[in-house]
Amino acid sequence: MSTSALITMILVQVTVTVVTAYFFFKVLRTPPKPEPDSFSENDDETVRQSN
Repeated sequence: MSTSALITMILVQVTVTVVTAYFFFKVLRTPPKPEPDSFSENDDETVRQSN
């Protein structure tokens, strides 16, 4: 393998690894979206419906 091919291969592998790590940690550090609480929307209901 020639020197230029080895340098190109290493640069590509390092670049892909860095980009992958960046997005992986970005996903881990993003706070989760709050899920809607179905019971909080029904707080003003006074009578429960029976099944």
